[in-house]
Amino acid sequence: MQKTWLDGTALAGMFVALATAAALAAEQAPQWQPLFTGKNLDGWTIRCRPADKDRNFWKGDDGAILADSMGAKGHNYVWLTTDKEYSDFVLRLKFQAYRDSPGNSGVQIRSRYDEAAGWLDGPQIDINPPEPWRTGMMWDETRGVQRWIDPNLPKGQWVNAAMAPKDLRFKFADEGDGWNDLVITAKGNHVGATLNGVTVTDLKGDGILDDAPHREHNVGQKGVIALQIHTGDQLKIRFKDLAIRELSN
Repeated sequence: MQKTWLDGTALAGMFVALATAAALAAEQAPQWQPLFTGKNLDGWTIRCRPADKDRNFWKGDDGAILADSMGAKGHNYVWLTTDKEYSDFVLRLKFQAYRDSPGNSGVQIRSRYDEAAGWLDGPQIDINPPEPWRTGMMWDETRGVQRWIDPNLPKGQWVNAAMAPKDLRFKFADEGDGWNDLVITAKGNHVGATLNGVTVTDLKGDGILDDAPHREHNVGQKGVIALQIHTGDQLKIRFKDLAIRELSN
């Protein structure tokens, strides 16, 4: 009887120890941090050339970040960038696209804005409602690169629909709940992107994200996250539920 009591006590102690260890591990694990207040653009900065400063293309609207340049063509790139820089992370967000919006957008990562040049260098996960199959592919805006890097194509060569995953799913605002789930993971030179659970980008970026142009402009390894309105484009798109979990080295 005494041996049974001792074994039961030891077993109970073991369960307590495991529960405590699990709780400590959960506390130490990287936590999700929201990137949007749900109301305003606190924590973000609009980056653009001086001529576009008063465009008011970006705002908080009904629990989402709204980009709306519909009816406006005479503008350059207008970016919404995080005030904080990030290196290794998982970023998740939802976006809503519209059939009558002919413009291009994207999510820039590990990027840096050059005020003098009016240019945002760094890699981008594309969002392209006019050709939805492009969404989730990886373009690089870095000066000296400016090409598709996943699919990995020579400068001047363009992607086509045959390069997209066969099971890719893209929703417009009038389909289902109207929102697409985009997850971007960056760890070292490895960057992945999934759209509605389907892997689109899986870049092994050694020799790409750390090459001479990226080093020159100090991008590809660390920098801001940015949402894009493409130069000259009429675009309407919403982003919500933006959250990031930073990864330890």
